Amino acid sequence: MVNNQNDQLDAVFHALADPTRRAMVARLAQSPCGISELAAPFEMTLAAVSKHIKVLEGAGLVVRSVQGRNHTCALDTRPLHGGIEWLRHYEQFWNQRLDALTAALVADDQAKNPTE
Repeated sequence: MVNNQNDQLDAVFHALADPTRRAMVARLAQSPCGISELAAPFEMTLAAVSKHIKVLEGAGLVVRSVQGRNHTCALDTRPLHGGIEWLRHYEQFWNQRLDALTAALVADDQAKNPTE
């Protein structure tokens, strides 16, 4: 189970590592849309757009529905929660380290200048 969670987290971070895919996620956060509408802001072929969408789908961030010839993509934010939790852990880690550094620097300044 841990490997599955790690694989999911790896897929999410890989998907979000690309600026085009991040822009697609931002667009889909507004509302679901068709492939052509999702592709419109980018100067690339529909085949290239499709590859980006497949990476997002593989990470579980995009769900595609098909009605006839129309493909509609929608954002699924659930996979982002694992990434948020992972980042939150390291945020706490670095906040603790930076607080300790601040305290050490203040103590060092006070030791050098005891009159202040």
